[in-house]
Amino acid sequence: MSQPVTAFPPSAAPGAERARLAVSAVFLINGALFATWAVNIPGVRDGLGLSQGQIGAALLAFGLGSLTTMPFTGGWTARWGSGRVTAVTGVLTMLSLALPFFMPSLLALALSLALLGALNGCLDVAMNAQGVSVEKRLGRPIISRLHAYFSLGGVVGALLGTALLGRVPMLTHVLAVVALTALTALVAARHLLPDAAGRADTAGEAQAPGTAPSAAAPSALGTATLLLGGLCALGMFAEGANYDWAALYFRDVLGVTGTGWANSGWGYAAFVTAMTLGRWFGDRLRARLGEELIVRGGSLLTAAGMALVLLARDPVPAALGFALAGLGLSNVVPVMYGVAGHALAGRGIARVATIGYAGFLLGPPAIGFAADHWGLRAALLLALLGAALVAVLGAPTFGLLRRRSA
Repeated sequence: MSQPVTAFPPSAAPGAERARLAVSAVFLINGALFATWAVNIPGVRDGLGLSQGQIGAALLAFGLGSLTTMPFTGGWTARWGSGRVTAVTGVLTMLSLALPFFMPSLLALALSLALLGALNGCLDVAMNAQGVSVEKRLGRPIISRLHAYFSLGGVVGALLGTALLGRVPMLTHVLAVVALTALTALVAARHLLPDAAGRADTAGEAQAPGTAPSAAAPSALGTATLLLGGLCALGMFAEGANYDWAALYFRDVLGVTGTGWANSGWGYAAFVTAMTLGRWFGDRLRARLGEELIVRGGSLLTAAGMALVLLARDPVPAALGFALAGLGLSNVVPVMYGVAGHALAGRGIARVATIGYAGFLLGPPAIGFAADHWGLRAALLLALLGAALVAVLGAPTFGLLRRRSA
């Protein structure tokens, strides 16, 4: 068992439990937002008469929009507090979901998705920073459970969207979700923690009384941020590869083209279900085993699961492999967000999330490029290698963080 980087002293701060429920609700509706958009992408594409390449370019605008605000959100949370930034961007993000469905052209669609991405990127950093603040106030880890709520929101949003698809007009569905999620964000905003706005928010800025600032602190801070960001990028690379290519792997490589139990979606379903369950119980494991063992052990489990996927010639062991990959990856990114927040504060989450999100954006296109040249089975080897690298690089990363915390 590894020595933990983050300590959780007992705490019973007033309002902390209400804040936990509030930030959980924000994660939940954020997942529902993504699912609502995802199930309606075909309708938007057909309504504008776009090609696959054109809708792909519009989707890229969302990711680029996110990358424009993520680096700045740490400073905004330091100035105004993560609770206030989460409250404002939560409401605005939910409302902005409606915009893409009213756009008359590809350019307008791309601009609306860039705005949605920019707001969501800010919300992503702020709500994770708020989660860390609630963790500190409660005195126990909650970040993995928060990400489980995001996954659960995605499941609920996808099921609702699938059930309503073709039965009610697309705009009716979307506007109902917008109204419900925005109202939820407004209610949650009243209970978020007004955490330490205006304080020094990078580790090493606040020194113990009577001690001189360490000359090595800025260098150590930059190294720790880059290492955590790199691990996060590799983890999100593997995560994105599984999300986007599991169903295609079942169909194109394993030849699963039927319906019911012979459906090509079972690989994706196994991955998502295992990831949600792993996140739901991840905080208990984090408290018991420590962050390093969760990240490195989970990455090794992911690599083993991907190896089973690539070696399998039958859908059942392949689905088991995707489930193991989902279980292993479930807590890698949430734990690194939590570690960044505790060790490096709000700016640390912003920097780590920005680097990590770049991996999430680059993952699916990189897999697609490799699949065109060497086949999808060989291309998914990149996801296995990414997970293995997290396990290898986790040792020096957590070692550095332990030395800094000491």
